[in-house]
Amino acid sequence: MSQKVYCIAQFQPKEGKLDELFEVLKALEPNSNREDGCLQYLVTRHIESPFAEGESYPIAFNEIWANNAAFEAHCQRKEIQEFFETQCVAETGLVAKWNVCIYTDEPTDFDAPKLA
Repeated sequence: MSQKVYCIAQFQPKEGKLDELFEVLKALEPNSNREDGCLQYLVTRHIESPFAEGESYPIAFNEIWANNAAFEAHCQRKEIQEFFETQCVAETGLVAKWNVCIYTDEPTDFDAPKLA
């Protein structure tokens, strides 16, 4: 059974704060990528394409974690909690709105082999 967890964390910066927010988010990458359960942790910027015209916030983290426990441990790190407190929740932060969701690649009722 697959235990990987995929996270998309999107951020809408306040007016005129896109570049500054992107730099703040990039600063979270090195320590997050050092976590044992982190398989990918990459901040990205939205680009326009006629083949991808869906709605999105301009900045998104694309994350892959070994399992849900690794993702939840990451969320409890002081550096991550401080980011959300100072940039998302605080009135003076750079973030207007955010959306964090996790996903699995496992289909419902997947009959994965049980490994010893």
